[in-house]
Amino acid sequence: MAVPPSPADDEPAPTGSRSGMTVLCAVALLVLAVSLIGGNDTSADSSRPPLAAQPGASAPSAVAEPETGLPRSKPVRLRIPEISVDAPFTDLAIGANGQLQAPPPDDTNLVGWYAKGASPGEEGTSIIAGHVDTKTSAAVFARLGQLEKGDVFHVERADGRKASFVVDGLETFDKDDFPSKRVYGDGDRAEVRLITCAGDYDREAKDYTDNLVVFAHLT
Repeated sequence: MAVPPSPADDEPAPTGSRSGMTVLCAVALLVLAVSLIGGNDTSADSSRPPLAAQPGASAPSAVAEPETGLPRSKPVRLRIPEISVDAPFTDLAIGANGQLQAPPPDDTNLVGWYAKGASPGEEGTSIIAGHVDTKTSAAVFARLGQLEKGDVFHVERADGRKASFVVDGLETFDKDDFPSKRVYGDGDRAEVRLITCAGDYDREAKDYTDNLVVFAHLT
């Protein structure tokens, strides 16, 4: 349900142990260097130079091994035991404004994946994004920064397989200096990036200053 506009809508509402949180969340994204934003605000950063288009998908193969990637399959559920995440997926696509559409802002337990990129478990880099909060409460990735190297999370897929990923590390990047090629570039194995907002809330820009990125690979 949409929150009626009010003079305070441009300021984040305190949620739990974090203050200065809001639904707004810009994330520089691959292919067109577009942004993932929360809510309905379309003023997020989209000024970065475009990247070359990445295929992001390998041909399905019944004999694929985990080291090289699983066949393509839509993800249906993300489970991160260490931070109590158990959330369904929604597809994310590029909107008419050239930005990646965000998961619905009124659903606090939902993650999105870039559906034209690699699927989780498929060779390439799969992008999974979620809100850190909404206007009223913490959201699915509120505790993402508590993950540590070596933690394992799982993606349940439509083909009945479970793709498990081990965390390689976490990094926080200033949105004005976001390393798009490093975060979104495809390697020779199946990888995942979990992305949400971080840093301080900029009231003038109505956005967070940073992005938190979790780097992980198929195990």
